[in-house]
Amino acid sequence: MEFKHLRAFVVLAQELHFGRAAAQLSIVQPALSMQIKLLESGLGVRLLDRNRHSVTLTDAGRAFLPEAQATLHQAARAADAARASNRGEIGRVRLGFVSSVLPQLLPELIRAVHQRYPRIELELKDMPGPDQAAALKNGLLDFGLMRLPASHPGVQTRAVLHEHFCVALPVDHPLASKTCLHPADLLQVPVYILARRYAPGFYDEFIQAVGLPLAIASELGEFTTMLALVSAGLGVGVLPQQAARALPVNCVSRPLELGAFQAATGLAWTELDSAVKTTLFNLIVELFGE
Repeated sequence: MEFKHLRAFVVLAQELHFGRAAAQLSIVQPALSMQIKLLESGLGVRLLDRNRHSVTLTDAGRAFLPEAQATLHQAARAADAARASNRGEIGRVRLGFVSSVLPQLLPELIRAVHQRYPRIELELKDMPGPDQAAALKNGLLDFGLMRLPASHPGVQTRAVLHEHFCVALPVDHPLASKTCLHPADLLQVPVYILARRYAPGFYDEFIQAVGLPLAIASELGEFTTMLALVSAGLGVGVLPQQAARALPVNCVSRPLELGAFQAATGLAWTELDSAVKTTLFNLIVELFGE
């Protein structure tokens, strides 16, 4: 059974006229007749009754028609999926991320993927940068969104986000009355910061930019935990601006003046070895590239 025979039968079953069906298939009438005969011979049943004046479906033909149509439709879907995959428009991409991209960057990316490439599935994994690097090298992730700078042999990075720092404060904290804070304002104030083990390059550059010995209350793994502690009145937290968009209701944020120093988030990967990876990479660069 060949697809061209199925297609010939479906068109003829719809037209019930050899001449019109042949014209629609762009073949001559004798060729159409031969295709129908070959199909019937292969099936061992008669699908059509025809004479010089009319063409009608047999009972077997009426039972066969919807199945033949479904087969052709599924074949077309399979061909379309193969072509879409070859173009990088279908597939699954595993993306690791750090929590600071949750308020803005990650939702923007997800919306863009859904709008432009609805058949690309994003599998999202919330994990620290070092864990992302290990997963990338072990083939468990395709891309990561991690804090920079990050030096991991075999892992490439490209900055996709730069943002200033701010300080999250309880709404009734004395420093909340200021419009902008400086590192000296934080002396003797319990401060929560991101732990070095989760982003050593990020941590070291931040401490150097501050230039003063902060009274670090605790080094934490996630900014969500930091904001919960700030909300409870246990200290203040230093975090990138986008992460501060998810402030609890009884917290406020104030810019932290660190000169030209900014927090950097980067796209990380090992190889662009598939069409769908290349598609997502190009989309991220288009949306967030410098």
